[in-house]
Amino acid sequence: MGLFSIFSGTNINDGINKYMEAEGAYLLDVRTEDEYRSGHIHGSINLPLQRIERIKKVVPYKKAEIFVYCLSGARSSQAVRYLKSQGYENVANIGGVNRYKGKLER
Repeated sequence: MGLFSIFSGTNINDGINKYMEAEGAYLLDVRTEDEYRSGHIHGSINLPLQRIERIKKVVPYKKAEIFVYCLSGARSSQAVRYLKSQGYENVANIGGVNRYKGKLER
């Protein structure tokens, strides 16, 4: 089992498709501001993991669907655990942008 085997079931491309089909959903990028500026997925909101406690200002409705990604899936996994601990019910770690096949915005 490799280091990233816990993310093996996560496919960011499938996750983005589900996000696009979900009305009113949020796409959260938990990488740093510099990483976000270097290239992010269209429609994503940058909320770095170190500031995840500000989620209530970004997503006030706890039943909203939230799709979370980072570079590899590790930080998004931490973010999802935190969000669930805060009462957010519909949260998914969709993995790392390093495996995204679409175009990134800068």
